[in-house]
Amino acid sequence: MGISVVIITYNEQDNIKRCLESVRWADEIIVIDSGSYDKTLDIVRKYTNKIYIHKWKGYSKEKNFGILKAKNDWILSIDSDEVVSDELKDEIIKSIKNTKFDGFFIPRKVYFLDKWIKHCGWYPDFQLRLFKKSKGRFDESKLVHEGVKLNGKIGYLKNSLLHFPYKDLNQYFQRFNKYTTLAANELFKKNKRVIFVNLILNPIFTFFKMYFLKLGFLDGFAGFVVCFLSSFYNFVKYSKLWELTRKK
Repeated sequence: MGISVVIITYNEQDNIKRCLESVRWADEIIVIDSGSYDKTLDIVRKYTNKIYIHKWKGYSKEKNFGILKAKNDWILSIDSDEVVSDELKDEIIKSIKNTKFDGFFIPRKVYFLDKWIKHCGWYPDFQLRLFKKSKGRFDESKLVHEGVKLNGKIGYLKNSLLHFPYKDLNQYFQRFNKYTTLAANELFKKNKRVIFVNLILNPIFTFFKMYFLKLGFLDGFAGFVVCFLSSFYNFVKYSKLWELTRKK
């Protein structure tokens, strides 16, 4: 009952080695690359020869393409900026033996501004990443923040997947612009429209919820930045949705 690790990449030379080192114990590593022009593929070739160059069609479709290439019963889907700790590795290997579950939620711990964020609603941030190939696929209706649809019973693991999404604020804002655009387009396709009052109140409520109700203040200055930027993310997302609606 083997495990196939599926990773999608695009210009991830700064992250991919750390990621691959953490899963070299797996029975199979599959990498779906969307045309990297940095050193990503040179690094990947040191860990696996199962590399597929695939034209970008969206996060979910790329991950599902990788799942189809897997030969083992179990899929572990991780991103190139994530790391499987030794404790999580041991728990994964143990958990899939004679289990009644078809998939497992894994808690994810995020490193941001040189600190592990333990509050703000960012932890434990459970992600369904370990599942039977025959039971799960990523939801292709989602343009961003894609998740797995599983036909079966789901369990929970205790040890965390480690996430290193941004090396600095500059990289954060590069992705911020990309993700808010994708999120606005997703809402637009669902015929969602902006109510001006919500455009103002939603960001305010987001900050209040994350900073006070989710105890973001316990993460210090980094927690304040996380909560503020998350509220601003909502403001920009709905502003872009308003712009799309206006153009139509």
